[in-house]
Amino acid sequence: MLDVVDSSQTTTTMCGRFALRFNRGHIRALRGNDAPPVDEWEGEDDFVPRYNIAPRTHAPVVRRRDPGPSGSGASSSTGAGSAEAQDGGASSTSNSTATSNTAPLIMQTMKWGLIPHWAKVEDNTLNTINARAENLAEGGGMWGSIKGKKRCAVPAQGYYEWLTKGKDKLPHFIKRKDNDVLLMAGLYDSAVIDGRTIWSFTIVTTDAAPSFSWLHDRQPVFLTSKAALDTWLDTSSQTWTPELSKFVLHPYDDDANVPLECYQVPKEVGKIGTESPTFVEPVANRKDGIQAMFAKQKQSQQHSNPPSHLKQEIKPEPPQSQATERRESNESKSSQAQSSSPKGKVKRERSSSPAIDLDEAEDGAPKAKKAKLEDTESTGHTSPKRSQPKTPIKSKKASSSTKKPPSPKKPSKSAAAAGGSAKITSFFKKS
Repeated sequence: MLDVVDSSQTTTTMCGRFALRFNRGHIRALRGNDAPPVDEWEGEDDFVPRYNIAPRTHAPVVRRRDPGPSGSGASSSTGAGSAEAQDGGASSTSNSTATSNTAPLIMQTMKWGLIPHWAKVEDNTLNTINARAENLAEGGGMWGSIKGKKRCAVPAQGYYEWLTKGKDKLPHFIKRKDNDVLLMAGLYDSAVIDGRTIWSFTIVTTDAAPSFSWLHDRQPVFLTSKAALDTWLDTSSQTWTPELSKFVLHPYDDDANVPLECYQVPKEVGKIGTESPTFVEPVANRKDGIQAMFAKQKQSQQHSNPPSHLKQEIKPEPPQSQATERRESNESKSSQAQSSSPKGKVKRERSSSPAIDLDEAEDGAPKAKKAKLEDTESTGHTSPKRSQPKTPIKSKKASSSTKKPPSPKKPSKSAAAAGGSAKITSFFKKS
């Protein structure tokens, strides 16, 4: 009896979690597979469809009904019975297995994690949830006594695999794109422990297909065609054949007929016992995930901001047109200001020399005489009369004088004397 399994046969656990949440009718029909529906389901009440099937829990498998002792747990529980079935020496075994390939398919609920028929106790430390295809092809080991006659198919909605990124592990879900039942190759056995028969199974794994090698280097052996399913479940010879070795060692390549898809799923699936439909949905589609929160924010921004085509309709004119309108407005204002101002009017600076009023010069003759002489010297010529400014003086006296010129007054004696002095002075300057 083997109490400890060789580590070479249990290295690199690959398929450690899968889902089967289809309704029972869907599972019985093996929908999407060219196989007859399964009418009989042994231990159906022991299975509860769920999204998170973990090792040491129960799930259904599909196998051929074997009427002979090789399929019964009682005859398989002893080493002698197992050896006799393996050697094919018993006539009853050969007769009963002759019709094994034509026996109907049945479904049976079993425990995930194979317990070999010779076990006396249920050892949960054994890592037998997967069986490596290389070990089956090489022969020997714990699988040698069961791989020839106890093969089964494990229906699944899909399986989980963890992608390692540094110290982080990201779970991914792999399933059929058409959402039908995915069948995986498996082995089963039965053992009598403490007076009760325990049926258990394992999932066969092989090298991953190139399209999935980025995720993990291992992958289950899939049964996606009727020929593959019939070959795997045909235990009529009760032996392992080279054709079976070639079959399990070949990576999956039926993607053209049954394409698979893979996407990241929530990390909560890694906790045994948790259940949620979001486990088989992409993380981006989760209603309570971070991606969903960002999606909601994006939707709210789209509602608050009009689409780009509407933005163009209400977009203000470009700055160039605004500058053109402003320039035209300034030019219009400038032209209006020019038209409102009087033409030909020139603003002159006011003369710094004081103006002499003849009416007020009677008492100030000396001062007036001096101012007159200075004015004569600056102009360079004499004038007997005061020159009139070309432009009207902006004062009340000037404006009133233009309207009504004052009546001429006779010059006073002092003014006459001042005028005569100015003439004499001018005469001598010329000479």
